[in-house]
Amino acid sequence: MKHDVAGDPITGVRWTRRTTEKISNELRGLGIYVCPRTVARILGDLDYTLRVNHKRVSRGSGPDRNEQFEYIAKQRTSFAERDLPIVSIDSKKRELVGNFKNNGTAWKRTPELVRDHDFRSEAKGIAIPYGVYDVRANRGTVFVGTSHDTPDFAVDNLVRWWESEGRQRYPGARELLVLADSGGSNSPRVRTFKVALQNRLADTHQVSVTVCHYPAGASKWNPIDHRLFSQISRNWAAQPLRCYETILNYIRTTTTKTGLRVTAHLIDRDYPTGVKVPDDQFAAIALQPHDIQPLRNYTIRPR
Repeated sequence: MKHDVAGDPITGVRWTRRTTEKISNELRGLGIYVCPRTVARILGDLDYTLRVNHKRVSRGSGPDRNEQFEYIAKQRTSFAERDLPIVSIDSKKRELVGNFKNNGTAWKRTPELVRDHDFRSEAKGIAIPYGVYDVRANRGTVFVGTSHDTPDFAVDNLVRWWESEGRQRYPGARELLVLADSGGSNSPRVRTFKVALQNRLADTHQVSVTVCHYPAGASKWNPIDHRLFSQISRNWAAQPLRCYETILNYIRTTTTKTGLRVTAHLIDRDYPTGVKVPDDQFAAIALQPHDIQPLRNYTIRPR
């Protein structure tokens, strides 16, 4: 087993990729007859233990990673000092709607009985929660889609938030700071996202939209992930999401001691994938890249 062993140099705990059955069979070939359970006991005496993979190997920090974090901090300070809105956007993990297992634990007298397999064909549908988190007001708005997580879906939800909450909460504001990840429907490389921001938000509502994207692999620093989505996951932990109304109710009842309040809306509309933006249409938008990392930081102004 010497080539199949790994260990912790601090605690001395070791582990092997071989199962107790395989070790028992190989020992039998050497004339040593022990059952798998005895093998497990001996391994325990030798400081071996069962281990799972740990996601601790970082992809490393690029030379511009810290620069982007510092630039986002400056933008947030600037907008806050001018009493302008700052929102964090992202889509949460899609959920199967039906009698399926939901991760987590909850205090109950008896366990919930759910299906033994999560087959999409047996679901009532899918739920795609897309959130807009108002950083300054500590308010979350979640739009639960039933189709696809596309750039049009992302921008439509941001527009819905602005029309229903944003312009009332920040009357007279003509600038908006949006914090987003570097992947998914609101990726900085997606043309459709920027064109939709121009047409549906900047032009329609005469608002300058500044977007700052977190570096790749840094989504955990996006405020919406740890200040909104994590709280929703706690609220519906171990609760089967059997229908859309159940999903909306759990989102709406998510609160924290720091004053978080959340609203939720069902968006039952089809969003087709694969939409392309012609070069001339993209070239016509009023896109102003910033001097610092222009791909990740830019402002779209009204035309």
